[in-house]
Amino acid sequence: MQLVLEAISDPTRRKILDLLKKGEMSAGELGEHFDISGPSMSHHLSKLKAADLVLANRHGQSIRYSINTSVFDDAAQFVIGFFQERQENQNSPEKKETKK
Repeated sequence: MQLVLEAISDPTRRKILDLLKKGEMSAGELGEHFDISGPSMSHHLSKLKAADLVLANRHGQSIRYSINTSVFDDAAQFVIGFFQERQENQNSPEKKETKK
């Protein structure tokens, strides 16, 4: 989960994910939307792949990137569970007694 949170903390990587919501794209196609170098784009894609947020599929000589939705589902469940547990702890009888 740490890798996922680190990956989505960067605005460039969030924009890459947003672009990939529309469908598969190559690194070159993604790069057209940014004013960054090829090595920088490669770095961002590597971070997203390391977090399993992006899948890389080879098509001939090019690599097409797509979103790995199952990891997003897992991350969403983690975040929801975290906040539900926090809310439950704040509403527990022990907490109410100490607030009195």
